[in-house]
Amino acid sequence: MLSRMLKSNARYIAGASAVTLGLAASTLTQSKPAESSNSTSEVLLDISSRLKNIERDLGISGSSAGSSSKAKYENYPVLTPKHKSLMAKHLTPEIYNKLKDRRTASGYSIDQAIQTGIDTPHLGVGVVAGDEESYQTFKELMDPVIEGWHGYKPTDTHKTDIDSSKIRNGKIPDSYVISTRIRAGRSVRGLALPPGTSRGERREVERVLSKALSNLTKDLAGKYYPLSKMTKDEEQQLIDDHFLFQKPGGGTLLTNAGAARDWPDGRGIFHNNNKTFLVWVNEEDHMRVIAMQNGGNIQEVFDRFSRGVSDVEKVVKGEGREYMYDNHLGFVCTCPSNLGTGLRASVMIKFPQLSKESERFYKLCDALGLQARGSKGEHSPPGPGGVYDVSNKARIGYSEVELVQTMIDGIWKLIELEEDLKKNRPIDKKVAAILK
Repeated sequence: MLSRMLKSNARYIAGASAVTLGLAASTLTQSKPAESSNSTSEVLLDISSRLKNIERDLGISGSSAGSSSKAKYENYPVLTPKHKSLMAKHLTPEIYNKLKDRRTASGYSIDQAIQTGIDTPHLGVGVVAGDEESYQTFKELMDPVIEGWHGYKPTDTHKTDIDSSKIRNGKIPDSYVISTRIRAGRSVRGLALPPGTSRGERREVERVLSKALSNLTKDLAGKYYPLSKMTKDEEQQLIDDHFLFQKPGGGTLLTNAGAARDWPDGRGIFHNNNKTFLVWVNEEDHMRVIAMQNGGNIQEVFDRFSRGVSDVEKVVKGEGREYMYDNHLGFVCTCPSNLGTGLRASVMIKFPQLSKESERFYKLCDALGLQARGSKGEHSPPGPGGVYDVSNKARIGYSEVELVQTMIDGIWKLIELEEDLKKNRPIDKKVAAILK
């Protein structure tokens, strides 16, 4: 009878912990059964009194424990097996509860940081920074995401070196290389990144960077095109040159991160007169710098990239600002995948023989510190004649010079194997030595 009454009146004890319930049960079983003359209400009042005394002794508030636990996690996001990102892997209710009330100086929250990963389940990273401070304020999530993506520990230190004169054997034969491209991001310290920026800050980023870009000279001299003010002819020419970046559509990282607000306000494109140096302003990062040209003169492209980012920085410093840089994170960008150097040095290159065994080719690239993609991007097949996009794999923990040199050295080894195959020479021993 007593158990039935307890069950039907569970509302009297719902807030108690398992320990409390255990002690209550022990107390009740040791007491005499209620006399038949006692009413149901008297029995329940006695049980309630005993529970309250036990809760008081243990410091438990039975009336609020359940509701506070519910409030603690009521904003925790729904993450399903479809969410493949490192954010989804490492975010727990405990970490979320620790971070949910924190704000950066600009007011950016963990909910804003993870929103793109929630709304875009296929993303690999799944979290973005709204400002430089985000990486420290939300470090309990950011650190494991960074380590998961880069293999880079919270205690590791980054270094930078863009001295192009240190590059060796940096000219690959044009018979192999169709084109060369080097890109990296830069951000202006003291101004929020695109996902967390205000209209005023975005416009200030554009003002500072457009001034710097307009001051470039010699082979870097060119023109800045604000997206909101360019003519139809200018827009069409940029499209024809494959320079123009468009407003991101729904379901993309930038849109779901809040970085596409007020489009096209505060955004623009710069390119030099030779169309070999290109800068995007306020797309994913404050500045995406791209140096490129036809053929395989990687050292020449790297030299142009280095001079460009250095010359822009001089004007930025003249405005009383500087690039975001941290001894641990390196150059700070919106996505954790672009921390460190944020540099991707790539060539469109032909390997007609090696491409016949594509699985082996991808393994060779990986072992050489390279990343290979098909001619139309990640997960695409090689182009006609075995054309691949091959780049450095690492981004952080190494200097720019080291990453470009790694790419060059790896390309030369692949060319050696390609030449052997052309001449019907066996490559098994060389392949084994690379893969060991």
